[in-house]
Amino acid sequence: MTTTPAHLPPAEASTRLHEFTVLDVRTPAEYAAGHLPGALNIPLDHLRSALPEIRQAAEHGEILVVCASGTRARNACELLADEGIRTATLQGGTGAWTADGHALHHPAACDTRATWTMERQVRFTAGSLVLLGLVLAVLLHPAFALLSAGVAGGLVFSALTNTCGMAVLLGKLPHNRPRGADLDAVRTALRTRR
Repeated sequence: MTTTPAHLPPAEASTRLHEFTVLDVRTPAEYAAGHLPGALNIPLDHLRSALPEIRQAAEHGEILVVCASGTRARNACELLADEGIRTATLQGGTGAWTADGHALHHPAACDTRATWTMERQVRFTAGSLVLLGLVLAVLLHPAFALLSAGVAGGLVFSALTNTCGMAVLLGKLPHNRPRGADLDAVRTALRTRR
């Protein structure tokens, strides 16, 4: 059984936030930089491991899935819909939330200067690789320009398919990975939602 998620604009989501269990599917670093009040962090690639707890939480209320722009949230909703779990997404993600004038929760212990969004990490990495390819092509051998061309091709493919292989790879870096204890705490919080 699959279900189609509702897509809530930030204004509607803010008035109904108390009705939802909010799941933030961004990386822990992005989540720590600021998230919707009360949101629980389960990175997209760890969602399957929390399916029993998410299913249990969905039995007691609605689930709102959030990410930075909406793409990862839609992917998460598809996965959850395939499991028969009804969800809603925040249109435009946390970017639209803040643009609409709503505040994000910033944990006191978080130094947001050291935390980059996944989009920023991808732009930095792609730009660095293109620049490196061009510099090496000029200084060492013209064949290094293929590195720049490969990155450009990857960006075009990413835009056409609305996927990002570089983000998947960057998501595996230690600062983008959740600690086991953090996931256990989220699972416990989901089990106790009533």
